[in-house]
Amino acid sequence: MVPCLYYTFLPMSKTAFVFPGQGSQAPGMGRELAEHFACAREVFERADAALGFPLSRLCFEGPDESLKLTENTQPAILTCSVAAWAVLREKGIRPDFVAGHSLGEYSALVASGALEFEDAVKLVRRRGQYMQEATPAGVGAMAALLGLPNGALDGICAQAAQGEVVAPANLNSPDQVVIAGHKAAVERAVALAQQAGAKRAVMLAVSAPFHCPLMLPAQQRLAADLAEVAFRNLQVPLVNNFAAREVRAAAEARQGLIDHVPNPVRWEASIRRLAAQGVTHFIEVGPGRVLTGLLRNIDRSLKGSNVEDLKSLEKLL
Repeated sequence: MVPCLYYTFLPMSKTAFVFPGQGSQAPGMGRELAEHFACAREVFERADAALGFPLSRLCFEGPDESLKLTENTQPAILTCSVAAWAVLREKGIRPDFVAGHSLGEYSALVASGALEFEDAVKLVRRRGQYMQEATPAGVGAMAALLGLPNGALDGICAQAAQGEVVAPANLNSPDQVVIAGHKAAVERAVALAQQAGAKRAVMLAVSAPFHCPLMLPAQQRLAADLAEVAFRNLQVPLVNNFAAREVRAAAEARQGLIDHVPNPVRWEASIRRLAAQGVTHFIEVGPGRVLTGLLRNIDRSLKGSNVEDLKSLEKLL
C-alpha cells in the first residue's frame, strides 16, 4: 500500500521593481552603467535622439542647477531608471510586479511593455514643463510632515486652507506625508502640524506644488498628449499611484497617468498591495535609495535592494 503524502504549499516569494521619482537626481547618475553595459548606453543614446539634445551629458556631468529643472529632471531620472532596468533584464532578473513613485510610474510602464521608451521620455519632458507652468513661481509650495499623529492630516488641511488649496500630495509611509498647495496655506498647515505633535514639519525646496488640485491645468494638457500615444496591455502587472491597485490593461495604464497628476501618490498603500500579492523583495531601479528607505518605514519584514551603479548591481547579483 502506498502511503498517503501530505504537502503544505506555501506562496512563492515574488519580486517587484520599483522606480524612483523626482528628487533622486544627482550629477553622475547612470554613467557607470553606460560605460560598462552596451544596453544601458543604448538607452541614453535613444534619449538624446528622441529629445534632440544631450540628456546623457546632463545626467553624467550636470551641472546640478540644470539637472534640478523639472523639465530636465523628469526625463533624466526616467532614462537612468530604464538604463538600470535594461541591465537587469540582460542579467535575466525579471519582476513579478512593477510600480513607480509619481514620475517613476512612466519608467514602470516602459518596463512592463506598455509604453515605448521614446514616447515615455518625450512625455515626461512635457509633463515637467506643464507642471512647472501650472502655477506662477512662488505661488505654490510643498512640505513634509513627519510623525504626524494618526487621523490628524485631513483636519489640518481643512483648517489651514482658508479658501486656498492645501492637500495631501505623497502618502509615503506611516511616518511621512507630503502636502502641497498655495504657499500660505501650506505654511499654515506646517504650523498646525507642529502644534498637533508632528516630529518634524518642514517646507521643501521644490519648484512647483505637485500632486494637488493646482496641477489641474497640467493634467488637461498632459491628457491631450497621452491620448496621442500608443499604449499596450502590460506584460508585467503594475500597481499604480492613483488607486494602489493592479493594472494590466492599456487604457487603464494611460488613465492612471492622467489621474495621478492632481491627486496624491498613494505609495504606502501601493507597497502594502504588492505585499498582499506575495511580494517580499523590492528592487529600486534607478538613482538613489529613497524608496528603499520608505520600505523600511512601511514594513521591516520586506526586503529592499537597489540598482543604480556597479557596486549596487554587484551587491544584488
